[in-house]
Amino acid sequence: MDGANNMKWLQNLGNKILQKPVKNDKRTHAETKSDRTTRKKTEKELATERGEPYVAIVGMDINPDNLHEGAFELDWNDKFIANLVRAGYQMQPNEADDIIVDRWFQNVCRHVVMETWEQEEAIKKSGIYVQTRDIGDGRSEVS
Repeated sequence: MDGANNMKWLQNLGNKILQKPVKNDKRTHAETKSDRTTRKKTEKELATERGEPYVAIVGMDINPDNLHEGAFELDWNDKFIANLVRAGYQMQPNEADDIIVDRWFQNVCRHVVMETWEQEEAIKKSGIYVQTRDIGDGRSEVS
């Protein structure tokens, strides 16, 4: 995949980031209280209680017609958003959290692409070439 396609894919990917919607909870107060005492807390809940930022990939979709296209579903807490706002990812007052997270995620993806490109360029310039050989059973030998 060339650089232009990488960036197009990243832009499409960034536009598809979703926050998992919260479903309406129709349980009674007693049922909810009982659940809190018996169920294990999630990583997000634990991080939030500790006052730590939390972000995680909770889902991923791949376009079956074009395996180069896909989307990630992210979940986060308010502390993570506050850190992004302080770092300058908020561009408009009262901007939606998913827009701020999308901007951050696109930036992370760009850095990954650039780092990969820089490493490949350094290998080319140094004259060191990586050889790969298929050894079967879905495995490769790298030298």
